[in-house]
Amino acid sequence: MNPPGPKGHLLIGNLPEFGKDVLGFFTDCAERYGDVVSIRIGSWPALFLNHPDHFEYVLLENNKNFIKHTFFWRHVTEIFGSGLITNEGAPWLRQRRLMQPAFHRERVAAYGKTMVEYTDRMLDSWDEGPRDVHRDLMHLTMEIATKTLFGADLSDEAAEEVGAAFNDAVVEIANRFRRPVKIPEWLPIPSNRRYARAVARLDQLVYDMMKVNRGGDDLLSMLMEARDEDGSAMDAKQIRDEAVTIFLAGHETTAIALSWTFHLLAQHPEVEERLAREVRATEDLTHLPFLANVVNESMRLYPPAYAFGREAVADCEIAGYPVPAKTTIFMSPWVSHRDKRWFADPLEFRPERWENDLAKKLPRFAYLPFGGGPRICIGNSFALMEAALILGTILRRYRLTQPRGQKVEPFASITLRPRDGMPMTATRRV
Repeated sequence: MNPPGPKGHLLIGNLPEFGKDVLGFFTDCAERYGDVVSIRIGSWPALFLNHPDHFEYVLLENNKNFIKHTFFWRHVTEIFGSGLITNEGAPWLRQRRLMQPAFHRERVAAYGKTMVEYTDRMLDSWDEGPRDVHRDLMHLTMEIATKTLFGADLSDEAAEEVGAAFNDAVVEIANRFRRPVKIPEWLPIPSNRRYARAVARLDQLVYDMMKVNRGGDDLLSMLMEARDEDGSAMDAKQIRDEAVTIFLAGHETTAIALSWTFHLLAQHPEVEERLAREVRATEDLTHLPFLANVVNESMRLYPPAYAFGREAVADCEIAGYPVPAKTTIFMSPWVSHRDKRWFADPLEFRPERWENDLAKKLPRFAYLPFGGGPRICIGNSFALMEAALILGTILRRYRLTQPRGQKVEPFASITLRPRDGMPMTATRRV
């Protein structure tokens, strides 16, 4: 017997509803059909799961039976290649072990000075008045990622070009996720040409850094100097795939998390004022519990990785339902983080809910902004420290506000961006 689920359309299944509003579609599926929902994306059978126990089974207990290479990721191989996000099996494990030292606690802590310095430099250029804070944060985190992970500085012109290229890629990827079939890359339609130009610009950035990067202790140097047991080095394409993956994942998710955080703080000035007082009263921003609670609560309501998927390698069973091989499995932090079974008043922004060790009282996989299991985000410690340092540094010097009732819509592509940026008004603190 199959799980319950929404009736699909002939040939295209539930793709129209999925493509029109994926966040609303997943939310509706959970509310109407429960924790295991049968859906169909085009001709692809899929399950939507919405219980921490089922997440744990897929991501941890039986993780070897579920690969990341779902039909959605096959749309974006040109940009990510066989990097850490998309790779599988022994090659993925080798790359993960190779990169892990760059994200050890001591190394991440050493990045803190650069994060604060670059944030202060950005603030020095600010004027009071309206700003697109999301655009500013994307530029800032891109510079920080380039410096800390690749040992290079990114010029303003290059940052603008790369940011524009990445925007083009994200829009195209969102469109591809909503198509029932994959359009061949060689077809010279405008969207394919824009996407190809975007990928080429990102390639150029990484290959340029590889030309000048020699013998440092950053991630790119580690990749270039790595050797297999037989003494062979990674080829340039593999280094490119890993570097692009880490570069994109290493800056966009933090910028998105911070954009939504400032949006929520603007809606709750009492929380913003409390946090501003605390960060201005201390030098050390890395050990402020309320600051951490604000970031946790923001990522609960607006998780940058709003959904993720796996594909079953072999037949198995979830909650008594058969799961045939090649079934796609969807899980959505957007939905689970707003589940009243785990969070009281789940739609309310309440950073204080994280006091008294809430995280330890929750089911293990009820809160998973960075995923879970062996493939949990390698840069989660980097992202949390960066978010805390940037947030605290900005709040020390500026108050960011929005007109009451201003509507900011999520744009669900690879990540959960604000659709039209994050327009805010900056006012210097005295």
